[in-house]
Amino acid sequence: MSIRFTAKAHRGMVALTVAAGLALGVAGCGSGGDGNKNKKSETSASATADRGSDPSAQEGQSDEPLAELKGSDGLLLQITSAQRDSGGFVTVNGSLKNDGDKSLSVPSALSGNETEITRNGRSFGGATLVDSKSKKRYYVLRDTDGRPLTTTGFSTLKSGETLAVFMQFPSPPMDTTEVTFQLPTFAAATIQISG
Repeated sequence: MSIRFTAKAHRGMVALTVAAGLALGVAGCGSGGDGNKNKKSETSASATADRGSDPSAQEGQSDEPLAELKGSDGLLLQITSAQRDSGGFVTVNGSLKNDGDKSLSVPSALSGNETEITRNGRSFGGATLVDSKSKKRYYVLRDTDGRPLTTTGFSTLKSGETLAVFMQFPSPPMDTTEVTFQLPTFAAATIQISG
């Protein structure tokens, strides 16, 4: 028997073992407790029918935005969340609305003035978070090609139109829960970081 044949046979056995392990794992995850699950669903459904639906965690949250920033020509930016995640990032979510009475071109100044970001088109790349406690400024993150990790590809908003937006930043230290959000052509606002 040649070494090449032995190596192929060994790789085949490893692949077979991995596939069998995965199949058992999937079967174990999918089949456990179906009987109890159905009983729980019936109980939950009847309880809901008796007293209405319970509010979910999201329904219990206030519809009040963290901050409302006014920009030029009737633009309004509402920041709805600033969430810290375990990967060391803070994602700011919100909506940009044209509160004016006519269509307008979203200012290119929102992209900032860094060449690497502006060559990728319109974005919220000019946004920053300022941590006055640590005396640091955090810029929008970029991928390996220099594209900002934020909403991109917008140009005009019709009157009354709203655009959902996000921006991702490096996370300030865990003990920092309040930062100032800044975006060119908009007023600055203090926001709370959750998570």
